[in-house]
Amino acid sequence: MGGKVMEELQPAKSLDSSVAEVLNVADQEVLERAIVKLVLLGKQAGVDPDRMIELLDSGLTVGELLIYLAVSNDRHV
Repeated sequence: MGGKVMEELQPAKSLDSSVAEVLNVADQEVLERAIVKLVLLGKQAGVDPDRMIELLDSGLTVGELLIYLAVSNDRHV
């Protein structure tokens, strides 16, 4: 499903090394799938990954980002 997205993002490679050390392989796979799903939801809503990162960096929580994407998706359709 998200093969192309995974190739573009390569989240395991972009994780902070201290975070990657704490996560086991199963945790990393779950995190990667979650990131792929977020990116796909963002794409449907017309929000690119860079914008999502900006929103998170500005203080938005992941839960708030999901709400933002859901509302944006409703407006985008």
